[in-house]
Amino acid sequence: MDWEKFVDLSVTDAPRISVTPPGPRSLEILKIQEELEGSAVSYPRGMPMALARGRGATLEDVDGNVYIDCFSGAGVMALGHAHPYVLEAAHGQLDKVTHTLDIPSETRMRLVKVLGRILPAELSRVFFGGPTGSDAVEQAIKLARFNTRRDGIIVFEGAYHGMTGASLAATSDSGHKDGIGSLTPGFQFLPFPYRYRNPFGCPEEKVDEFAADNLERVLDDTHSGYSKPAAVLLEAVQGEGGTIIPGPLFLQRVREITKARGILLICDEIQCGLGRTGKMFAFEHSGIVPDIVTMSKALGGAGFPISAIAFREELNTLPPGKSIGTFRGNMVAFAAGAAGLEWMIENRVPEYAAQLGEKAMTRFREMEKGSRILGEARGIGLMIALEIVEDKKTRKPAADLTKQLRKLAHQRGVMIEVGGHHNNVARLLPPLVISEAHLMKAADILEGVLKDLE
Repeated sequence: MDWEKFVDLSVTDAPRISVTPPGPRSLEILKIQEELEGSAVSYPRGMPMALARGRGATLEDVDGNVYIDCFSGAGVMALGHAHPYVLEAAHGQLDKVTHTLDIPSETRMRLVKVLGRILPAELSRVFFGGPTGSDAVEQAIKLARFNTRRDGIIVFEGAYHGMTGASLAATSDSGHKDGIGSLTPGFQFLPFPYRYRNPFGCPEEKVDEFAADNLERVLDDTHSGYSKPAAVLLEAVQGEGGTIIPGPLFLQRVREITKARGILLICDEIQCGLGRTGKMFAFEHSGIVPDIVTMSKALGGAGFPISAIAFREELNTLPPGKSIGTFRGNMVAFAAGAAGLEWMIENRVPEYAAQLGEKAMTRFREMEKGSRILGEARGIGLMIALEIVEDKKTRKPAADLTKQLRKLAHQRGVMIEVGGHHNNVARLLPPLVISEAHLMKAADILEGVLKDLE
């Protein structure tokens, strides 16, 4: 496969820092934002700049600084910024029709058909909801509850499923929920198999087994406090929770446990899906097929807002109009999404992500061995995490060091994210078309920052 052409999608000499960010023009725009937008704005606090343009796996700010983008809009820009094939499709659609609710069109059916090429045959139905990942999660929960006539949803510690109603109730981070009052009822949390911070006290190699056993126990023990739920909702690889990667055994057992008890399994693939982990869907690493899958983020091809769920035929029971929404038919997003997925298939992007991810993890694991504060480097495909600690023996989380890591990396031309249970995980979600040279340059810069922090 001619993956060398991916190099030409980005600015080849990135990073290029001409003025320490934020530069003067960025400061002017940041000041306007601070004065006029709400106080909940977050990303410019960790990476202060104002952006001007993007190309592939690189971004340029208004001061002319060019960064290697290892964030890609929290995983949205899977094919990078300004992808020519995707933008051609989007531009073509703009001159035709842009909004149709759920009235069909050739463009809409193009996306439906390409989704049929990548989804398991068992997930034969697709439904487009509102434009965000949260909307997809809401739709999946609604579909599960309607079909089972049960309310409960089992979710997991470390989960991030969205910021609206039920999706926020399904999200574990108390920082998102404290102080805003009652949320949608019916959600109960269980420990996720997080090996580095083992919630069970068992040998680390047994954590997947213990997590699955715990799920089975609470479902079968009438005094566990867990009634039979409508569904189990999980991320096949947790994202905001710190890039937590369960072993195949965990998802296999969860699938067996839920199927045997007539409980639906929902896999949230909004961040980890569509090539990110080296397969089109992260649940494929375990060889399972869930009952419902949520999709968004990369589904829009070039950052256009769109979400969808895919589900089994027997769940196709909602009456017409039972689930509606004004912005469930963005034609530009359909056009860009279809073009993006077609290009991804044709160019075997998930396979590229798998191979480049392996090379990157070899590099990051070597960094882990030589660092006093990099407690664990973990990754699957191009979903990579560096867990920062004060001391490797105690594994005490080092949130302040992680914030400094992001700040210094940004000043040297690399954009990353921070997440995890204790905000001590540096997360890399680069575009899946990032070149090996750019990713290894980013690794060099991160290694230099780690050494400076030590």
